[in-house]
Amino acid sequence: MGRWWRMRRQEGRRRRNAADGGRDLGSRRECARKGGVNSEPHGTCCVSEESTANAEGVLAGSLQTGRQSSDVGRYGDIQEVFLDGANGGEKDMEYFFNCWFELIHQLQPRAVIFSDAGPDIRWIGDEAGVAGTTCWSLFNQSSVTIGHIDDVYNREGDPYGRDWVPAECDVSIRPGWFWHSSERPKSALTLLDIYYKSVGRNCLLLLNVPPNSSGLISDEDLQALQEFTTLRKTIFSHNLALNAIVSASSSRGGPNDPRFNPSNILEEGIYTYWAPDELQDYWGIFLDLGQIISFNVVQVQEPIQMGQRVIEFHVDVIKDGEWITITNGTTIGYKRLLMFPMVKAQFMRLTIDKSRADPLISYLSIHLDPFSTVHDVYNASARSSFSDSQSTKLTTSRHSGNANVATI
Repeated sequence: MGRWWRMRRQEGRRRRNAADGGRDLGSRRECARKGGVNSEPHGTCCVSEESTANAEGVLAGSLQTGRQSSDVGRYGDIQEVFLDGANGGEKDMEYFFNCWFELIHQLQPRAVIFSDAGPDIRWIGDEAGVAGTTCWSLFNQSSVTIGHIDDVYNREGDPYGRDWVPAECDVSIRPGWFWHSSERPKSALTLLDIYYKSVGRNCLLLLNVPPNSSGLISDEDLQALQEFTTLRKTIFSHNLALNAIVSASSSRGGPNDPRFNPSNILEEGIYTYWAPDELQDYWGIFLDLGQIISFNVVQVQEPIQMGQRVIEFHVDVIKDGEWITITNGTTIGYKRLLMFPMVKAQFMRLTIDKSRADPLISYLSIHLDPFSTVHDVYNASARSSFSDSQSTKLTTSRHSGNANVATI
């Protein structure tokens, strides 16, 4: 078996060298710099008559797809296949993306495919690990082409999109995608900031950790990762609102229906949630924390199996007898983390200002982050405060016919 493997590897090298003009391993690595599954396969592919006009492109595409079948099929379960946009300076050619997607899904049914245009997850548009403050998982794949994207559209998504294509942020723990002895990894605090701006903005986070010249993860990289893990656990391991008394402006099925009760928001996960009654003008959740608590982070989640709905929201606390806004945001999605200057309060309120359909909230938690500093702080005085007794007419945008909003 070992000899057969070596022969196959040698044959693969000869084919690759022939196909790419004899480029060395380093340049191939740079071309596929983000790692993961190598997307330079060889073999055969479905080729249309029209595409044969570009003979070199067809040959390259054919070579690629066959080897992809070999690579994707022999490494056990693969979670993600990353199609990098970098082509190492090669001239433009025709790529058989749909053939590749079909083959990958056939060989790895549970894998998601990444590119700047999907089909399963999309590039956020930078390599800094930072998402936009508005980020929809909804997207229109028919309006984008791989290699030709609109940066704003990729970053923000589309509230009226027909496809579910969540965004992914990619970033390296080091200055570049490969290890160099002269470079140092990002600090734990920097990684925490990236976490807030990626995972905390409804994005997936792909953190590249390159092996060193010995093929191992460097001790200093491991230390940064361990410290980052400690920071996250310190902040998020305990919900300071866990023992709160929760009420809402309304609840589907009435206060005695456990399926949509507001207290569901204290249970971690997305499969239990609060749902308001239909056709309401105001959507709000109220928390009595039982005592004055110090916090500077709010986490909110939607049950995304029911679609992504919330367009705008804000969070208030009672200070000196009045509701004062401490933070606001646009989209929520799977997870939204909002940081603000530390407040001390017993009473808190989440208000949904605008939503594509009746909003659903699956989880709400508050935390104290003693490590980070807020640079961009929402000016709470910009929004006039109002009391519980005041009725506020909210602008809503309901599109119940949209296929991406499930009904309950």
